[in-house]
Amino acid sequence: MIYFTELENLPTHDAKGEYLGRLVDLGINPSQNSFIVDYFSVMTPKKEIICIAREQISTISVRAIQTSVPAGEVFCSPPDEGLIYIKKDVLDQQIIDVNNQKVVRAIDVDFDIQPNHQHSELRIVAVNVGLNAAVRRLLQGFIAKHRIRTIASVFPTKTIPWEFVNLIEPDPSRRVKLRISYNRLAQLHPADLADILEELSRDEQRSVIESLDDETAAEAVSEIPTRMQVALLNSLSADKAADIVEEMAPDEAADVLQELPPETSAEVLAKMETEEANEVRELLGFEENTAGGLMTTEFIVALETATVEAAVEVLKNFSGPLETIHSIYLIAANLVLTGVVPLGRLLVADRNASLNSLVIDSVISVPFHADEKTVINLFHKYNLLALPVVDDNRRLLGVVTADDVLELVVKEK
Repeated sequence: MIYFTELENLPTHDAKGEYLGRLVDLGINPSQNSFIVDYFSVMTPKKEIICIAREQISTISVRAIQTSVPAGEVFCSPPDEGLIYIKKDVLDQQIIDVNNQKVVRAIDVDFDIQPNHQHSELRIVAVNVGLNAAVRRLLQGFIAKHRIRTIASVFPTKTIPWEFVNLIEPDPSRRVKLRISYNRLAQLHPADLADILEELSRDEQRSVIESLDDETAAEAVSEIPTRMQVALLNSLSADKAADIVEEMAPDEAADVLQELPPETSAEVLAKMETEEANEVRELLGFEENTAGGLMTTEFIVALETATVEAAVEVLKNFSGPLETIHSIYLIAANLVLTGVVPLGRLLVADRNASLNSLVIDSVISVPFHADEKTVINLFHKYNLLALPVVDDNRRLLGVVTADDVLELVVKEK
């Protein structure tokens, strides 16, 4: 094992022992092999940077690097873009530890020296974020390297395997060229992804969000605080913001659009698909901190005269959030709420039975203009998972779900 702090400024000689300069950086080409160092950047005594290809490296140690060719034959032609440089792009940068689901700062980088035919290669193993790496880096250049290793070994080690490291690159075009992917991040729970976003700068947040699919991005954005949602959506293009807001639950979309500047909110709504935009506009018409402002319009509704078989078909085609499908809400022909059927009763009922025959309790509902405290009290009193919201004529408008009420309670505390 050898560390970048030991490699940096390492004397570099050609095959004849002639001094070429000191190592200043290492380049990796992700399009070829994201684990192997392809290019060695060396600064000559004249302050010029020369590039040495990995095939021309004969030996590597903590004392020096030697090439397999004389100085006149040292040559390489790295691509103009698309390289990850250890010092420039990794060291001291914030990186995402996908395995432990957090953001950390890279202090050092660990390599293995591997013989390969007639030359030696450096294989990147891990990013070091532990206290021992900080000590090793602090002492570098002041005492002998073997002494530094002895002292640093007393302190705890913490490394992240390179395969679990996600670099953060705010520049979209360079992100593509470096082949930086956030696919592993997309597999995290939205709440864990939100925790990571909260630790990043605005540019870094935008970098991650722009690289995720719209559904995953929407789930993560829904989990971060409203003020952060607003700032993040403001930093995105109207098209991207609209794509994300479209995937959010209507009530959550309305909440965040209400906080955006009016012109930005109008622009995002204009970019959204017509159906989704209309649902959100409808919710924006209700006062904040009321049942109407809390409700979602994504729920399962059926005519009271419908059969169990028809309700099951509606369930199969429902694409809304899972937290709203505890029950089926029954309405009369004039849209008045007449009953609620829990899914459990639906599953054990005869498929030809009418839905209104499965209603056993009187319907608990709340008017759209009721305040938040009333909503919370009803959930607490009746141990509700969801609460239908009606207008003054008892026509069904939407549903408040338990997760939204829980957020209210947490905020109050």
